[in-house]
Amino acid sequence: MTSMDVKPRIVPCPGCGGDSVYAPSNPFRPFCSQRCKSMDFGAWASESFRVPTDAPPDEDHFGDPKLQ
Repeated sequence: MTSMDVKPRIVPCPGCGGDSVYAPSNPFRPFCSQRCKSMDFGAWASESFRVPTDAPPDEDHFGDPKLQ
């Protein structure tokens, strides 16, 4: 079996949901294009992607032993 016999893996693009080739031939993988990759990076850079947390607001004195 040669590399020519291997069917490329197609995955959904995390940006647009379209088909994306997940192989070394796609420099943007797992994204389908530079645009989708840049949009995702921009969302991370602007902190649009956040993990939900139960932490108290910054103005609360939680965990500071000097304020308890």
